[in-house]
Amino acid sequence: MTYDVLVLGAGMVGVSTALHLQARGQKVALIDRRAPGEEASYGNAGVIERDGLVPLTIPKQIVPLLKYASNREVAMHYHPLAMPRLIPWLWGMWCRSNPKGIDSYARRANPLRANAAKEHLVLADEAGIRDLFREDGWLHLYHNEKDLSHAQASLDYADEFGVDYDIVGMDELEKLEPSVRFGPNDKAIFWKETVSVSTPGGVTKAYADMFVGKGGDLLKGDAQSLKKEGDDWVISSEAGAVVAPKVVVALGAWSMDLLRPMGYSLPLAAKRGYHQHFASLDGASLTRPIVDEEIGFLLTPMEDGIRLTTGIEFADRDARKTPIQVYRATEHAREIYPLGAPVEDEPWMGSRPCFPDSLPVVEASQKDKGLYLNFGHAHMGFATGPVTGRILAEMIVGETPFLDPAGLSSSRF
Repeated sequence: MTYDVLVLGAGMVGVSTALHLQARGQKVALIDRRAPGEEASYGNAGVIERDGLVPLTIPKQIVPLLKYASNREVAMHYHPLAMPRLIPWLWGMWCRSNPKGIDSYARRANPLRANAAKEHLVLADEAGIRDLFREDGWLHLYHNEKDLSHAQASLDYADEFGVDYDIVGMDELEKLEPSVRFGPNDKAIFWKETVSVSTPGGVTKAYADMFVGKGGDLLKGDAQSLKKEGDDWVISSEAGAVVAPKVVVALGAWSMDLLRPMGYSLPLAAKRGYHQHFASLDGASLTRPIVDEEIGFLLTPMEDGIRLTTGIEFADRDARKTPIQVYRATEHAREIYPLGAPVEDEPWMGSRPCFPDSLPVVEASQKDKGLYLNFGHAHMGFATGPVTGRILAEMIVGETPFLDPAGLSSSRF
């Protein structure tokens, strides 16, 4: 079975890459061990944010560091035994947790963010799933002026890049979300250009179905079987050996499992996250996602109920679940929204692939001819997968990418 390009990984990044290659006349096989959209592309908040111009940073002040070190925060949890292995990665993030590192991120992330909703909606219209998309923005909730002041860098970049937002108080909040119990001192940033979806896994599967409907092959196979034979790349699949001169690695948090034995050394870590769905009591409803910035959780309406998502868990990727963040967040969430019983028996867990600067690698390998990389999107994989998928597809077929990929090269490490 011979193709022009093999795409390894059927999350949002891989599916989008396959679609853009297909649109440029390439015969593509999309290969994964699971069905499309069943890892991080399923479990995320389903938010395609226009904001998000300030990356995750490590505090320099001792008080916030001690709070996180206590391991009692909703926003961050860690497995003590895993931390020694994460020290080089955390050091890399700490070194970028300054105005220069933040500014570098903002200027490289802004073009991705600015085009994310547009690229998604093109695919959504073509797939006939526009009804799964909501153009209602989202709310970042702060319980006092001091907490709101921590968002000033985000607001400054929003002003510079022309991102539309309002700062709203209790009266406006109650009109936007009547079922949420806001406090008298609460304020929120209403990011008006953000788009959200009611089922991120469903959107990913619909894009994959569109790929297959247009003649693409979706195959079950093991990426670890990839090998080079002459000028071609070969992988084993349930349908037999699959061959192509070009291959894209879009395996998310599992990308280095394949690349490390091939001699690649990239500082990728897996930040784990959890979610759980809940029923709503007393006819309550949400229109849009809402983030409690002080506590560190998100509530958003999904097809399966109100999805509560947590912050970050630092742990070995394949270690046992420890969903303590979900349980802690649920207690706080019930103070602002009438959550009912959980829909599932236990919380879902997934892994986000993250580099220390919170940006992906999107490039042609300088080491192996015909090998391309598209992974490490951190918290914006679902949102920007169609953007980086298009960038890489244009690189592969020899077109000038519609966005400059230079800032996404692994040479930055």
